Amino acid sequence: MAAVRFAREHGLTVAVRGGGHSFPGYSVCDGGLMIDLSPMKGVRVDPDARTARVQAGVLIGELDRETQEFGLAVPAGIVTHTGVAGLTLGGGLGWLMPKYGLTIDQLLSVDVVTAGGEFVKASAGENADLFWGVRGGGGNFGVVTEFEFRLNPLGPTVLAGPIFWPMAESPRVLRFYREWIADAPDELMTAVVHRKAPPLPFIPTELHGELVVAVVSCWAGAVDEGERVLRPLRRFGSPVLDLCRPKPFLAHQAMFDPSYPHGWWYYMRACDVVELTDDVIDITVDHAMRIRSPRTAFPIWQVGGAAARVGRDDTAFEGRVTGHTFNITAATDGPDGFDEEREWVRDFWTALSPFHTGVYVNFLMDEGEDRVRQAYGPAKYDRLRALKRRYDPDNVFRLNQNIPPTTR
Repeated sequence: MAAVRFAREHGLTVAVRGGGHSFPGYSVCDGGLMIDLSPMKGVRVDPDARTARVQAGVLIGELDRETQEFGLAVPAGIVTHTGVAGLTLGGGLGWLMPKYGLTIDQLLSVDVVTAGGEFVKASAGENADLFWGVRGGGGNFGVVTEFEFRLNPLGPTVLAGPIFWPMAESPRVLRFYREWIADAPDELMTAVVHRKAPPLPFIPTELHGELVVAVVSCWAGAVDEGERVLRPLRRFGSPVLDLCRPKPFLAHQAMFDPSYPHGWWYYMRACDVVELTDDVIDITVDHAMRIRSPRTAFPIWQVGGAAARVGRDDTAFEGRVTGHTFNITAATDGPDGFDEEREWVRDFWTALSPFHTGVYVNFLMDEGEDRVRQAYGPAKYDRLRALKRRYDPDNVFRLNQNIPPTTR
């Protein structure tokens, strides 16, 4: 509260840092004031009520560690060093989405410091308009300092991991995958990843650097039933490596960490598509075959299940009825080769443009107001602008995927 008031009194730009996972760099600013929430690490689990109170500096790996002590979980993210705050405020995709919904679907209340430096609470029964906005509208309406989540039973063991095929089999794998997940139970969450096989200890050396396609699964149910559901995938084509096995949920959550370390150079463009049509698959394979950097890997996330059954207008988040989310991400160790990788991302994204239906706001770079509007659709965007006028009429919190306040 004091920091926000100080910034306003001195006309300073305000940046808010939670986990520091902002790809566009919105967590920091030059010549302004960064409110760093990262020391706020409190997690309080109530296993009887199945709730958790989580401060805004907590990372999802830290949250998972506390909740899994009681066989409980919040569906949240896919990289353990992601901040709970930013992930949640944008919606929150993750490995438990079909079973339990988005991260925001577990949110019971928030503590917020407004642009005026005042403390308010928001929930379904208190400041309900603000509660609607923070569930998908990002950090536009204040600094959320604490979250209260509903917890869900899970694990501690899940059946999870990737199954790899040579990239040449990607057209057939994607067409099979499209049919296989059509009637998938809610316990199954999947993502398809194209990349060069990384030189990790659990990957045979003969595969290192080879172009591969992987279907990564997480089965949030009884392992025996998961084995039955996954059997057709295991038997399809000629897999070169099967790492899908029973493991602690905490281990699965950390699986992508080596692919997104701090310090690399990243560039991404994202889009939602309704389905993996033959044309979408052909475009995907064509560009996947052109991957050059051993750091580049792009996931295609399955969306649906419980997340799609929440009312479309119940939260600010849009995209519940999309079929898949493309997160086309390029990465290099440093500036060498980065320009070429960035152009590859842009070309890929442009080729998919006839099939775009929206975009997940947490996957946006610094792409301008039109793209932010696209993330919410016209009606929700107008509603969010009106809400912004009520809670932040001077647009103090503008270092984000910004929603400017209405002018009337």
